Amino acid sequence: MENLRHITQFLGLKRSTVGMLLMVILVGMGEKMAERFLPIYLMALGGGALSIGFLNGLDNLLSALYSFPGGYLSDRLGTKRALLVFNIVAMMGFIIVIGIPAWQAVLVGAFFFLSWTAISLPATMSLVAKVLPMNKRTMGVSMHSLVRRIPMALGPILGGLCIGFWGEKNGVRVAFVAALLLSFVALVFQQVLIEEDAPGTEKSGRTNKPQKNPLRLFHLMSPSLKRLLVSDILVRFCEQIPYAFVVVWTMKTIAHPVSALQFGILTSIEMGTALLIYIPVAYFADRSAKKPFVVVTFGFFTLFPLALLFCHSFTWLVPAFILRGLKEFGEPTRKALIMDLAPENLKAAMFGLYYLLRDVVVSAAAFGGAFLWQVNPATNFLAAFGFGVLGTGVFAVWEKDLTGEKSD
Repeated sequence: MENLRHITQFLGLKRSTVGMLLMVILVGMGEKMAERFLPIYLMALGGGALSIGFLNGLDNLLSALYSFPGGYLSDRLGTKRALLVFNIVAMMGFIIVIGIPAWQAVLVGAFFFLSWTAISLPATMSLVAKVLPMNKRTMGVSMHSLVRRIPMALGPILGGLCIGFWGEKNGVRVAFVAALLLSFVALVFQQVLIEEDAPGTEKSGRTNKPQKNPLRLFHLMSPSLKRLLVSDILVRFCEQIPYAFVVVWTMKTIAHPVSALQFGILTSIEMGTALLIYIPVAYFADRSAKKPFVVVTFGFFTLFPLALLFCHSFTWLVPAFILRGLKEFGEPTRKALIMDLAPENLKAAMFGLYYLLRDVVVSAAAFGGAFLWQVNPATNFLAAFGFGVLGTGVFAVWEKDLTGEKSD
């Protein structure tokens, strides 16, 4: 019993965080069973490359537009009630896709189910900041990132099996039915386990008015956080230009295409790699400067599209997806850093504002990726690599110290 208590303390596990982690696993499992194969589903329903690019751009744009309202609602309603609202919105999107087998319906439903991760992330990060002390926040964020990778690893395999049994059209719809059921179970666990928190209340007990003016909130963003934001935007261009076309490259374009199940296995390899590094990296990041961890992460982001260009079979794709998994090396550190640099009474809103600014700009890369792909895949991958080199270089040279500055 004593050992169990030490383990839970080491991992930053409390009742509310356990409820949050269960929610992430269940909703994520359903989401990744279906969402990862949406480009293939769109093609099966008659949508072309531009519909795939539009979906990926929409994902980034909605992630941006929903992040700040998600943070504001979390500060306004409290984490528990805000997460209830966010889950119901995602379930509405699943119902639309299940009920209407048309590529246009996928894009409509995406306005709802793509919102869940973006709109709920500020709330979950705020929950970690409220429940855990500062020297455990990277570990808390790492546990969130770790359990997110469980459905990311298993979901595509189950989704690939659905496609194998029922085909590209019906298989994806079956996966969305599973997503709807799992989201309902997650909603129940979330409401039972996460403790009620008073809206806009700090640890000290002082009540704060949530900030709904993004311009005023931007004024409160520290210079360190602004520098991190610029570098992050450039590196996300590297990630998002080829993102939606990775599944098309591996299953349709390369000399020896992989099956849906093999793509699911590749995704599991990526997520398994990430799972292995989260806890040890979090342990050291909580005890040292955060900049080196973020620099290494940006480097892995940069190398993946270049490596993918030279992989034309399942055997060579395996090390490429291991490389892709390593990009999670310092991602929890970056998120914990945002929370450290955010004002104590506005953490959810500041986190949402950061993602709003980042993803509004990066959505252009997702849309542009479709046009670069139509030129040829090499142009898409090399453009992504160039942005990654620029973003990593700017961050390594420009940012001096990420640990010595906080917003007031």
